[in-house]
Formats: sequence, structure tokens, C-alpha cells
Amino acid sequence: MIKRILDKIELDWALFAPALLISLAGLVTMDSFTGDNYFFFRQSIWILVSVFVFLGASMADWRFLRRTSVLVPLFLAILFLLASLFVLGRVSHGAQSWFALGFAAFQPSDLAKLVLILVLAKYFSRRHIEIANLRHVLVSGAYAALLFIPVFLQPDFGSAMVIFGIWFGMVLVSGISKRHLAFVFVGGLALFAILWFAVFAPYQKARIITFLNPTADIHGTGYNAYQSTIAVGSGRIFGKGVGQGSQSKLQYLPEYETDFIFAAFAEEWGFVGTVILLSLVLFLLFRIVNNATNAATNFETLFGLGVTILFAVHIAVHAGMNMGLVPVTGIVFPLMSYGGSHLVMEWLALGMLSSMKRYSQGPRLA
Repeated sequence: MIKRILDKIELDWALFAPALLISLAGLVTMDSFTGDNYFFFRQSIWILVSVFVFLGASMADWRFLRRTSVLVPLFLAILFLLASLFVLGRVSHGAQSWFALGFAAFQPSDLAKLVLILVLAKYFSRRHIEIANLRHVLVSGAYAALLFIPVFLQPDFGSAMVIFGIWFGMVLVSGISKRHLAFVFVGGLALFAILWFAVFAPYQKARIITFLNPTADIHGTGYNAYQSTIAVGSGRIFGKGVGQGSQSKLQYLPEYETDFIFAAFAEEWGFVGTVILLSLVLFLLFRIVNNATNAATNFETLFGLGVTILFAVHIAVHAGMNMGLVPVTGIVFPLMSYGGSHLVMEWLALGMLSSMKRYSQGPRLA
């Protein structure tokens, strides 16, 4: 029965297997093996749900997403959800980013990232040969800004930076000129200056200052980053052993199941385990890029590259902040960190990629 279902799905095992192993690595890191295993049991359920979402998405035909008549309402719907947060959203860790649904919570910014990739893939798929025209850079930037602004104002600085990274990355792969790239860079510096003097909250400025001088306040704003680097370093070559991470299990490392799961994993599995984990990540990303470059149309190609950028930005920033290389921004490690909202979105994206691969046979279309 199961074999017939898998044969019907034509499962892309090169996508499924590394993604599942990464999710299981996060699950094992959450298990304390003693006492309360709240995160472990809830994440087990979310992984199961996400795998079913992947299987369902792999069976669906997503070619209807190429139509503007579908993407425009979808984009407007996510804008409405983001705006509704300011009225109906739940405040958690100082950010009004969640809808409380009783049994679970939903973070619209996760879905907004996937919708932005779809919108930009549609936009650039017909205009990639005209990307030298600055107008297309500005118009695509306006789409991203419409999502960036409400997410930033929640305030969810981490997700806002990922949205910017998706736009910037997709502009790059679409073929932006060096002159326009310089324009974007200067514009980014100007935007940062405006945000610093007029928008950033004191705690956000403190995180950036701490990044520039990590030891300035290890008992205050630099505490999380300091404990994280201790956890990564204490893992040494082979780690302390599964369930034996003192930094995480003794709660010296806050939010070890979400924002600092990479550090918690590195403490328990050491350098060798971390290399294996990152090898799985690289294999998954290479597989996504391979599927994207062999896709049937420019839309599927750009969608695949957009998902690659989404995962790569999350992983780079998360690992970087866990090792004290970038400011702490509250970004999860894809497929690995605790949470159902981002996990379902990530597995959905992989399922869509698996489905698109099935329709990539025959001559390539525009």
C-alpha cells in the first residue's frame, strides 16, 4: 500500500532523505532524555505533519501558480494577514508576530517568504532578459518592501532581513548589472542609516553593538552570543554525547531548541557531527539547484533558486549568530529548529520542488 503511494508520488529521495535527517537531528537535540520533553514530543508531531504536507505537495500540480490571477490574490491575502497581526496578533519575546490558534500558533511571516519567492519568480521569469532596466529592480523591490515593512514593524528583525535577502538574492540570479548592484548597495547603506537613527529599538542597536564588540556586555546583551560560542567550542571533535550538552540542558543557553539549536547540536555532536550536518545541508541545497537548472520553465527555475536562497540565508545567519559571527536576530535553522509554522512551510516548499521536477520532462519552455 505504502509502496504504491510512493510510486504514484514519484518521490524525489534526494530531497526527502537529507531534509528528514536534518529534522531528526534537531529532534534528537531537543530530547533531554530526562525530565520534561515538551519540545521533543510537539516537534515529533510537527515533523509528521510536515512529511504528510511534503507528500501531498509532491502529488499536486503547481503549474497553476504561474498565473497572475492566482498570485495577486495570494500576495494580497498574505499582506492582509501581516496587517491583521497588529490587531489580533499575540506578543511573544517582544514581537507581535503570531496568531494564537489555541492548540498551535501561526507565524504569517514564514508563509510570506514563500509567497515572495513565487511572486518574484513570476515577475523575473518574463523580464529576466530586461533586468538591465532599473525599473524592474525597483518594481521587484517594491513587492519585497510591502512584506518587509509590516514584518519589520512587528518587530521581527530576523524575518525582515530574510525577506530582504530573498529579494536581493533573486535579483542577483536574474542578472542585475554591476551599476545597478552598486545602486542597491548604496541604497542599502542609506536604508540602514535611516533605520538606525529613526526606527531601531534600543535592544536592536545593542545587539549590533555587541556584535562589533562581543565581550562588552556578556552578562547583558551579549549573554546569548557568549553562551552560544561556549557551547560550540566545548563540543570539540566528537562532542559531549547525545543529551549531555551542559550549556543547553542546564539552560545556560537560552532558546536552545530554536534560535541556538545549531550551538546545542555542535556541543553534543562536536566538529565531526557538525560537518556531517552541514554536508547534509549542502547536499540538499545542491539538489534543489540541480532541479532548478533542469526545470521546465524559467518560473520553476527561479522558484527553485529562490528556495535555495531562503534556506541558505537562514542557515548562514543562524550558524553565524551561533558562532558569534553575526548579530543575534532570532532566525531559525531550517528543518531543524523547533516550531511548526516554519517547518510546514519548508517541507511544503520542498514538496512543491519535488512536484515541479515531475513536470520538467521534454523541451524547456520560457
